[in-house]
Amino acid sequence: MRELSIFIDESGSDGLDGSYYLLALVLHEQGDSLERAIAQYEQSLRDKGLPNAPLHTTPLLYHKKGYEGMDEETRKRLLSSFRVFFRHLPIRHACLALDTKEFTSPDDVMVGMRRSLVDFMFDHLEYLQGFDDIKVYYDDGQNSIARAIHGAVEYVLSKNAVILKKAPPADYRLGQAADYICTVELAALRYRDKRTTATGEKFFGSWSRFRRGVLKEVRAKRM
Repeated sequence: MRELSIFIDESGSDGLDGSYYLLALVLHEQGDSLERAIAQYEQSLRDKGLPNAPLHTTPLLYHKKGYEGMDEETRKRLLSSFRVFFRHLPIRHACLALDTKEFTSPDDVMVGMRRSLVDFMFDHLEYLQGFDDIKVYYDDGQNSIARAIHGAVEYVLSKNAVILKKAPPADYRLGQAADYICTVELAALRYRDKRTTATGEKFFGSWSRFRRGVLKEVRAKRM
């Protein structure tokens, strides 16, 4: 019996106050063990004296909730450790991006993201139909996106998919991987549009360095 887990995270809000709305999907075939990658990552955190806590990339970059007491060097080391961990994960992923200037309301965003999700699923339908069960994990963080996910999954994968809000404890690192992908792809859009922030450049460096390093690594696992 083959099982696929899909972990979803978003970057953006129903208020449409950002330039982009991104949705990252991390696909993990349950037959591919995560134990070795997780063990190596957690050992590296211990070796470096870093906290073994769930990674939340945007607060880490901007010194916010959960990271207020950490200096910049510690936050850079945390991000660097997760970057190495990501390279060893047996996953594939996709990142769907919407330009918020094209939408006027959360309902418009929901329709646009649902369309993007449906297109992605149909493009990879043969792969997805090769699984007996598909479990989709999303915490309903944004109402419009939750509706888009439910609509797309029920339309394309109704026979063998279920949407869950809580991931098993052993798998929650994959939700963090989705968060990391959103941050990296958002940074790529900002570099492309020459709208990068000082904080982004501080953690990711120049466009050339970012493109040849972090971005190349993330996109190497893209479907």
